[in-house]
Amino acid sequence: MLHDVLFGLGLFLILATLIPFIRHDFWIFRVFEYPRLQKLVVNLLVLICFCFLYADGTVWDISILAALAANLIYLIYLILPFTKLGRKQIIGIKNADQSHRLRLFIANVFQDNRNDAAYHKLIEECDPDVILMVETNGWWAKQMGPLLNRYPHHLSMPLENTYGMLLYSRLHIVDGSVTFLVKEDIPSIEATVILPSGQPVQLFCLHPEPPVPQENPRSTERDKEILLVGTKAKEMKGPVVVMGDLNDVAWSYTTELFSKVSGLLDPRRGRGFFNSFNAKYFFLRFPLDHIFCSRDFALGGITRLSSCGSDHFPMYVELQYSPAAIVVNEKPEADTEDMALAQEKIEKEADD
Repeated sequence: MLHDVLFGLGLFLILATLIPFIRHDFWIFRVFEYPRLQKLVVNLLVLICFCFLYADGTVWDISILAALAANLIYLIYLILPFTKLGRKQIIGIKNADQSHRLRLFIANVFQDNRNDAAYHKLIEECDPDVILMVETNGWWAKQMGPLLNRYPHHLSMPLENTYGMLLYSRLHIVDGSVTFLVKEDIPSIEATVILPSGQPVQLFCLHPEPPVPQENPRSTERDKEILLVGTKAKEMKGPVVVMGDLNDVAWSYTTELFSKVSGLLDPRRGRGFFNSFNAKYFFLRFPLDHIFCSRDFALGGITRLSSCGSDHFPMYVELQYSPAAIVVNEKPEADTEDMALAQEKIEKEADD
């Protein structure tokens, strides 16, 4: 009985690693991209059990052992960039220049959550320059109203469909607007904030639909929105930040394609996973809330903050505009095939 369970679980793990190679938008092919670390842990446990119990077994047992070993090596290779053993895409900086500093706070509050006091307390402790809150409806807009005393510049689109957005800034905002890039009920925000030094920074704030049956069975619209913003970011001449709950993991092929197309960097790389979802179940956690930045930034710090009653942990990132960092930071580049794939996804319709 134990043998059959281990054998079946081993086959499932191998399939779960292979399925994401199928570049189909249907959710069943995309969902297996998420639990990469979980697959590695379970793979290791099953491999150890097989080694101790069935190392001298049948040809099938030896075959599954070899396949699990290869699978483990592959998963380690995929995960390594998001550990401290990986190469940092963005250089760190210790001595912050206040005039060039940009402190960002993002939180998916979970629309039905009523623990607004916890967010007020956390924001007061972090003292960010810019705050992005998603899954915010009219109730959340009202509860966050006191922030306007310290963050007078704001853009808001509270909605009851779990896709509302609130953006607060103590930095001056110019050319700010709420846009609907893909669907008329899924907003995003584009705005330029002015650092104390006078340097403008372009912000893109996103919260696309996840590819899950109860929301949208396909990743088409999510991928399209992410890549549309990626192409916009690439066209910007100055510093750029893309932030929000992208409903996609940091290592998915869509997020990697976004990084190549946009040229933006992920501060997680070389520093850790910083899994922001799910706050309620420790073994089902993935990095879904992101802050990407252009190569002219250095990193002051990245932190996953304490839970405030939502299914997402808030995230805090401190950046510093530093043009000299361009020559040190990694340079993601898209080749012709990458650009063609991105364009194909942008032009693709949901029912294709």
